[in-house]
Amino acid sequence: MADNQYDAIVVGSGISGGWAAKELTEKGLKVLLLERGHNIEHIKDYVEQNKPIWEYPHRHYRPTKQMVEDYPVLKRDYPLNERNLSYWASDKDNPYTETKPFDWFRGYHVGGRSLMWGRQSYRWSDLDFEANLKDGIAIDWPIRYNDIAPWYSYVEKFIGVSGSKENLSQLPDSEFLPPMDLNVVEKTVASRIKEHYNNARTLIIGRVAHVTKAIKDRTPCQFRNMCWNGCQFGGYFSTQSSTLPAAVKTGNLTLRPFSIVKEILYDKNTKKATGVTVIDAETNEEMVFSSKIVFLCASAFNSTWILMNSAKDVWKDGLGSSSGELGHNAMDHHFRVGASGDFEGHEDSYYYGFRPNGFYIPRYQNLDGNSKRDYIRGFGYQGSASRNGWKSQVAEMNIGKDLKDQFGEPGNWSIGATAFGEMLPYHENKISLDPNKKDKWGLPVLNFDVEIKENEKKMREDMKNDMKEMLEIAGAKNVKVFESDYAPGMGIHEMGTARMGRDPKTSVLNGNNQVWDCLNVFVTDGACMTSASCVNPSLTYMALTARAANFAAEELKKGNL
Repeated sequence: MADNQYDAIVVGSGISGGWAAKELTEKGLKVLLLERGHNIEHIKDYVEQNKPIWEYPHRHYRPTKQMVEDYPVLKRDYPLNERNLSYWASDKDNPYTETKPFDWFRGYHVGGRSLMWGRQSYRWSDLDFEANLKDGIAIDWPIRYNDIAPWYSYVEKFIGVSGSKENLSQLPDSEFLPPMDLNVVEKTVASRIKEHYNNARTLIIGRVAHVTKAIKDRTPCQFRNMCWNGCQFGGYFSTQSSTLPAAVKTGNLTLRPFSIVKEILYDKNTKKATGVTVIDAETNEEMVFSSKIVFLCASAFNSTWILMNSAKDVWKDGLGSSSGELGHNAMDHHFRVGASGDFEGHEDSYYYGFRPNGFYIPRYQNLDGNSKRDYIRGFGYQGSASRNGWKSQVAEMNIGKDLKDQFGEPGNWSIGATAFGEMLPYHENKISLDPNKKDKWGLPVLNFDVEIKENEKKMREDMKNDMKEMLEIAGAKNVKVFESDYAPGMGIHEMGTARMGRDPKTSVLNGNNQVWDCLNVFVTDGACMTSASCVNPSLTYMALTARAANFAAEELKKGNL
């Protein structure tokens, strides 16, 4: 093939893009994988993977004045830290505007946020895929659990998900590796919750993409909880440890970092995409790459940005905008609300290592007539019991403890959890191109107009009060609720803006993740989500990507694309 011609172009190398590259190359396609940021090579480029906290000038957390000035968005929450600052995208080079507050924390490098994600991996159930139809809001998903269940299994066997079988209808079991252990206090609390609520509420070990026994070249998790520095053992799933090596092995992959996709090229006559225009992030040179299919996996809002900036001579609001839904229905998971307390006893007990995981309490609200609330959907909890601060086991909350809390003598037990709640897909929650502001490369930036509404606000009251009730029932003392400031985006679970659906008049994508207006373009990252569930979404992105890649390869063979 010519240097600029490929069977497939994959935009973005994170969780979804890595999977697209793996699947398409293994099916024999010549694939160009484009990443807007720099390369990070597995092991070699994890320069701080073994650096202890005490070697950082500010013990890795407290930001300097310069860091605050350079990262005005990142400073709003835990990502601003010395430990892996180079993994987070520059706020100055990549600005955005806010009609309403939105905290957009991005990772622009090979592997994307697969190097920084919380690794919590849960299947959706039909409760989630049927929710919009049942509640009469937004639109119905074009797929059901049975459509994606085989792909969940396929993905799980490759990435390695440790967890316990629980036979919960609202949280289907996965293809599990051996689970990590609950510690002694968590087991006590789990038993008391289960007994009091007669099995209606369950505390289980988190389900995480950490291998607890070897898979291929990946060594079992070492319980260091230094995952955000990169893992030389491949203990957790990332593009670098898993999908990228598989794609490279085929000989069919070309990886090109520093490649910002400006637009998808659209042929009005064939109604197909012919490739993409790329800006070299280092030289500002524009170039064109051609392909038969394009997979957008640039992260939810960047993929939508690319669509909005493409084929504007045909659709003024961009490729895929004919339904009027492109850019709308933005979602996140709202959290930072829950409860914590002290737990007496068990002073003679400790635990092994630094478990990179906590407990999970699956959703129990609005499942049947006995669990109805004055809002729809629900929430689950992530937390832990420990002798050095429970927040250390929740990836979105685990930075910011005093050094003495991590490395001092074991103190008394504490336990706590934050809830992650579902945010509904409101049409008016939207992103759009801001015509008045440009980024470093002269491209229009996104404007955010997103907020939580009454359904989420009512839910947040139960998110803190239910946790307080459960902890007190389980025997915790000095239980206190908390509710920290939250703005959409903080959960780093951004979803929607190019939703799947059954009708091109009300959705951007069909049930195979194809853009209705241009069927050889696929969107398989968070942009495609039609609703948000309350569980972490990355496992679903992976399953949808593997499913769509298989479909695309088959359609190419048939000559349909």
